[in-house]
Amino acid sequence: MDAALLLPLTERVPALAVPCRIHPDARQIGEEAGAWADTSGLLLGVIDADRLSRSRFERMAARIFPEAPTAQVVLFTKWLTWLFVFDDLRDEGPLGSSATAVEGLYEDLLKAVRRGCARPGAGPLETTLADLWQQTAPTMGSAWRRRFTGHLEWHRAGCMEEAVSRRTDSIPSLEAYPALRRRVNGPFMFDLAEPVLGTEIPEALADSRTWQNLVEGTSDLTAWCNDVASCTQGKLGGDTCNYVIVATRSLDLEPHAAVDWVYDQITWRSYDVQAAARSLPAEFTRLKLDPPMVRAVSKLACGLLAAPRAHLDWLLESNRYPSDRTVPTPRRTAAALG
Repeated sequence: MDAALLLPLTERVPALAVPCRIHPDARQIGEEAGAWADTSGLLLGVIDADRLSRSRFERMAARIFPEAPTAQVVLFTKWLTWLFVFDDLRDEGPLGSSATAVEGLYEDLLKAVRRGCARPGAGPLETTLADLWQQTAPTMGSAWRRRFTGHLEWHRAGCMEEAVSRRTDSIPSLEAYPALRRRVNGPFMFDLAEPVLGTEIPEALADSRTWQNLVEGTSDLTAWCNDVASCTQGKLGGDTCNYVIVATRSLDLEPHAAVDWVYDQITWRSYDVQAAARSLPAEFTRLKLDPPMVRAVSKLACGLLAAPRAHLDWLLESNRYPSDRTVPTPRRTAAALG
């Protein structure tokens, strides 16, 4: 993992230009979320307490929500921890290349959410998901819960599709990749801004193209930046769900040229996000939202807009991934990196 590959983007993409403010209770947030993970059994898999500590998920959460109630930022950090543990199980074990195994595991997870509790004797991934759901869902309405569980379904479908690609060493097309990557990128996480900030957006706004463009574009920026940072030589030889790898094989590019190509996609996608944000006031007027709801939704939008830079800052300071790997150096970034 080499997040330094992303530094040139801070000069090209306004959304990545300015470091985020950080929650004053970031240390406490990390301690509370870490204690939860340690006592929940979640760390019995491929991630241990030391790796969790080095990952510093609370730093990302604290930058996305610098003014939210501390307890709610702790909750978001727990969700981040759960998602990354699930991803580690897929990336570093046989689960990641078996669509059948992913489907079976996720079916149990979805049932736990629908029931509101885990099965007797269930594993830590299921019990912690049920615990997080119990901490999150009671304050939210039925429309939000349907949207959230629908995004869990999307995530399952994306993980299954990625498993097939890994097993068959097949590469998604350039046209199909963004939607697949978006599904794998934990789409339900973007719904969590609402309980963290104590509001629920109107269903009509959530279903609008403007809001979806904002959420999807934000997801794409974080996912594609992560793809650049993780495009190690090892990944170039194995993984298939990475925009740099897709470009390398689909466009017959050298790794450095493929990274340059993804830079361009990130830059252009940032314009889409800015356009969606600028369209929000007209959407508020169309839907006749009252001033308190406009203020609440604007705060949610600010959190989403902060996410790409918060993610970049986290990549730069986290020691979650080994650093002793060879990465392709883009021609365009060689001078910037010295």
